[in-house]
Amino acid sequence: MGDRSSKEALFAEFAAVGKVLGNPKRLEILDLLAQGPRSVEDLAATAAVGMSTCSAHLQTLREAGLVDARREGKRIFYSLAGDDVAGLWEYLRRVAQAHRPHTEVARRAYLGPEDTEAVDTDELLRRLDAGEAVVLDVRPAPEYAGGHLPGAIHIPLAELADRLSELPQDREIVAYCRGQYCVLAHDAVRLLNAEGRQARRAIDGVLEWRLAGLPVETGAA
Repeated sequence: MGDRSSKEALFAEFAAVGKVLGNPKRLEILDLLAQGPRSVEDLAATAAVGMSTCSAHLQTLREAGLVDARREGKRIFYSLAGDDVAGLWEYLRRVAQAHRPHTEVARRAYLGPEDTEAVDTDELLRRLDAGEAVVLDVRPAPEYAGGHLPGAIHIPLAELADRLSELPQDREIVAYCRGQYCVLAHDAVRLLNAEGRQARRAIDGVLEWRLAGLPVETGAA
């Protein structure tokens, strides 16, 4: 039978992971890394933090075993240490959504009004197989390169209004982004609908797609 000090040491290891997760900005960085590997520069710019602050958060995540790092020339790229880390992040969100009432209030404030129609993954796959829809990835270029749905057209949200001619007019457009708590697909569908295009947003994004074991392609558009 283990002694008390051994048990406390074991639970201290669990607590170390929980402590690292207790910072909103580090969670945002994990959310970005769930899309695929990113450089420190990309992460800092997207998460709206300084380089030194971002590096410090990444070092903390690395010391906890949640992220890995590799160097390419003068740049350092980070990635999640495994799909289980992505699953931990996804499950943390689910628990907050289920047990913290203010989570839904914050979600609605961030994503905006419920004025966009959604399509679940099963229906999306059926429509793609039937050639009735195309998927549109509206995330920034580094995220698309890190992993995207097979055959997805890539137009970042900031460029969408000027590149509508690149989208087919005879099929429904299904926009997706980082996941269920990402505003980019909502805004893309609002823009497309305002332009008279038939468009919906995917309920799931790349995070949920990966965790479901569905295929994800890598590489730039």
